Amino acid sequence: MRVIGLMSGTSYDAIETAAAELRLDGDELTMTVLGARSLPWPRETRDGIAAVLPPAATTVEAVCRLDTLIGQAFADAAGQAVRTLCSGAADLVVSHGQTVHHWVEDGTVRGTLQLGRPAWIAEATGLPVVSDLRSRDVAAGGQGAPLVSAVDTLLLRGRPGVAAALNLGGISNVTVVPRTSDPVAFDTGPANALLDAAVRHFSGGARHYDEDGRGAAAGRVDSALLALLLEEPYYRRPAPKTTGKELFHLPYLLDALDARPVRELADILATLTRLTAVTVADACRARRVTELVVSGGGARNPELLRAIGAELPGVRVLTSDAVGLPADAKEALAFAVLGFLTVHGLPATVPSCTGARHASLLGALTPGDAPLRLPPPAAVAPTRLRIVPAAAR
Repeated sequence: MRVIGLMSGTSYDAIETAAAELRLDGDELTMTVLGARSLPWPRETRDGIAAVLPPAATTVEAVCRLDTLIGQAFADAAGQAVRTLCSGAADLVVSHGQTVHHWVEDGTVRGTLQLGRPAWIAEATGLPVVSDLRSRDVAAGGQGAPLVSAVDTLLLRGRPGVAAALNLGGISNVTVVPRTSDPVAFDTGPANALLDAAVRHFSGGARHYDEDGRGAAAGRVDSALLALLLEEPYYRRPAPKTTGKELFHLPYLLDALDARPVRELADILATLTRLTAVTVADACRARRVTELVVSGGGARNPELLRAIGAELPGVRVLTSDAVGLPADAKEALAFAVLGFLTVHGLPATVPSCTGARHASLLGALTPGDAPLRLPPPAAVAPTRLRIVPAAAR
């Protein structure tokens, strides 16, 4: 089955599009990556996302408009993927949508909202669409995240030592896969969320992120600001746990800078980079991680990778490209897998990772142009993922 995965993360810097050929063979899931593209948001839509994210106030009208604009942008991305990545033929689209709110109270997730009406995708491509993948896990008592932990577990199971997958988006999350115990996954804290907020704010919107980590590399860590930021209670909560821009946003950073002023932007960026490195490293050390496989936008930031490596001497740090998954497209490919499991009648969550009472079938299904015909339910759930180079098909 040819499946297209669509993803936009908490950094909302682009729509990540990936396509893969997926096949179940007994308990092995085989993935052939067909290609991936990163498409910038239309300016109006990007500005609309920024305007509704916490702690901003909004209106139902603004949310309705944005739901349509995001759906249309995802539909355009899916159409391009069908033409350019799938040679004009695909079977299924899986759309994560754009998270605009993750409702957490005292560590319990009460709800989660991803915008991007899937009807636009179905109308543009004629293909069935799986969407709204997080809500079922929340209804089952889970955090609704990190859902990619299901794919991380399939990919890393059986590797030597204690392997972990780290995704560096707006928020960083880690999946730890020990050889002899259940996997665990959780958000460790901010990755690019505070870095991007600082760059946008102090550049007056002229820049959106710290390109290649050059700003952080030119600065020095302010130990007092770092100590203040590390007092955040979230870091001491037990896993599973999730967070987002509901907590780690620009006013949060500005409050910290009011309490501990730092004059130079480079020093702020250096401190925020070290914050991510320390919180990631603390999580990995606590679980005796020996290998860390990194993906997400932060994997393109050499200064952030250097800082994480410095905090984890003796741990092998590599990007997911080294194990066959393009680092920029890993989440889009992961959601393609989750949708594939859904249409085959297979649960796509790991309760020990999300905290749910049980594993769940995920998502809502929007039919395409043709009568909806699902594959026969799979007899066996996969226990491992094998990635095959496209040339080896």
